[in-house]
Amino acid sequence: MKNSLYIFLLIFLVSCTSNTIFEKPDDLIPKDTMSLLVQEMSIATSAKYMNNKNLEKRVNYMPLVYDRFGIDSLRFQTSNLYYMSKIDLYQEIFTNAKNNLEKQKSVFDEIKKRTDSLRADSIKKIKDFKTNKIPKDSLKTRKKLIQEDSLKPTL
Repeated sequence: MKNSLYIFLLIFLVSCTSNTIFEKPDDLIPKDTMSLLVQEMSIATSAKYMNNKNLEKRVNYMPLVYDRFGIDSLRFQTSNLYYMSKIDLYQEIFTNAKNNLEKQKSVFDEIKKRTDSLRADSIKKIKDFKTNKIPKDSLKTRKKLIQEDSLKPTL
């Protein structure tokens, strides 16, 4: 009885594993385009909770991504399902998307670093200017220098 239970359990576990590979759809999105699409979709989903230009939050940007690539959500879903059945291709797509996002992040971090340093320099100059007030006597001194220059004979 005990042995038959183990055999039944072994058969059950073996039969549960699925190696289902779906047929390649007719309108399959190419692998490189799929990588760009995943990259744009991750940006769109993360931008959903940020304020946009009109100070609006919770805006769904996915239709814009689909329009940009000229696809619809059904085509993406069928292509995504096919690539999910081929885990090596799916992993490669997401690795490429992640690498591209990291490159973009490093570029934007460098730009932000430059603009922050420029902003800090301008704030420092303003503070220095405000602390170094022009003395009141300097205006009188400047007027005297101008008058003396005008009285000197020109050569």
